[in-house]
Amino acid sequence: EEIEDACRKISNEVEQLGETAGPVTVFPLYSSLPPAQQQRIFEQAPAGRAGGPPGRKIIVSTNIAETSLTIDGIVYVIDPGFAKQKVYNPRIRVESLLVSPISRASAHQRAGRAGRTRPGKCFRLYTEQSFHKDLQEQTYPEILRSNLGSVVLQLKKLGIDDLVHFDFMDPPAPETLMRALELLNYLGALDDEGELTTVGALMAEFPLDPQLSKMVVASPQFGCSNEILSIAALLSVPQIFARPRESARAADEAKAALAHVDGDHLTLLNAYHAWKRQGEDGEWAWKNFMNQRALKSADAVREQLKRLCARLGVQLVSNDFKNRDYYVNIRKAVLNGYFMQVAHVERSGHYLTAKDNQAVYLHPSTVIESARKPEWVLYHEFVLTTRNYIRTVIAVEGDWIVDLAPHYYDLSNFPAGEARRALEKLYQRKKKGGGR
Repeated sequence: EEIEDACRKISNEVEQLGETAGPVTVFPLYSSLPPAQQQRIFEQAPAGRAGGPPGRKIIVSTNIAETSLTIDGIVYVIDPGFAKQKVYNPRIRVESLLVSPISRASAHQRAGRAGRTRPGKCFRLYTEQSFHKDLQEQTYPEILRSNLGSVVLQLKKLGIDDLVHFDFMDPPAPETLMRALELLNYLGALDDEGELTTVGALMAEFPLDPQLSKMVVASPQFGCSNEILSIAALLSVPQIFARPRESARAADEAKAALAHVDGDHLTLLNAYHAWKRQGEDGEWAWKNFMNQRALKSADAVREQLKRLCARLGVQLVSNDFKNRDYYVNIRKAVLNGYFMQVAHVERSGHYLTAKDNQAVYLHPSTVIESARKPEWVLYHEFVLTTRNYIRTVIAVEGDWIVDLAPHYYDLSNFPAGEARRALEKLYQRKKKGGGR
């Protein structure tokens, strides 16, 4: 959105300059941009007017263009000195993209984009003193700013039990390791002694985040493993829905036609099924503002997961589509993996994450109508932009939470608040035998 906004502002500025500036084309570049639009950055700059200033090509990019990319004709690079980096906060168990200063190594890489095919210059929007004093020499290794759930699970699978003294090239913070062990224990992958369980050994075979692999492994008991494989694959690739700024309304209408009232995971599933029914037609995907490359990637990931399930003895089953619990069971299966990522609506209208009490809002891209506001929602990711957003969201029932994850929603260590009061009522009802 910021990239598109910058492109629009540059175009408006150039228009205001009128005849004093040559013709300019402005191209955005970011990872979720459809491939056809990404390719446009290689187009020639527009020809200048006779006797007037030359034409220019301007590319506004994320750090996707920082390395391994040579664009013919780039003469000037403007480096603002910042990038969005994935950062994991173990205290609130949230992985988010934060705007952070780049390293000196990244600054050199950015400067290297200019002058590849002809002499060029790099303009840095920060002082030389800041370059030497404020910027790190190298970018922090990803292991120091990531959720280590998958890493710990793989080390446990390899028989490495003493994680604290393991010879990491860049040792992560002990708190991050403890959070990873806690996550795996709650998911049932590790027992209370930290040993790998039967479920954990099965989860470790899947090349997925632990929560996704738990969702897949547990799905046969809900009779929906075929659908969960599709959802796991779709959550493992870039966003399949495109929303070009110039066609935002049409893109929203196309997405609404496939939307499911209970949320985004089911909308992704509907979109994937519709694409398969159309014979994986790229033209149909383009007309419906869907990313054909992301859909193809999801399909390939699903095939890989399907082969793994067959090898590991995970049953591939589906409920009858006409069964009224078809979508209910899918939501329960997703909750089985993501019960730690649940938020409860407050009287003020925003949501609070369970246990951590972080105030969050439904992301504008969600298909859940803001007027509806389900009492409990499960979210796939936490996005920190202008405010705390939860993205890729489905509605879940409080009864399912206390049935599927009573060990996590234990009232003896649950913070006070509306979520706790709601849970107390649910546990009382369950005790009386009235749970759904």
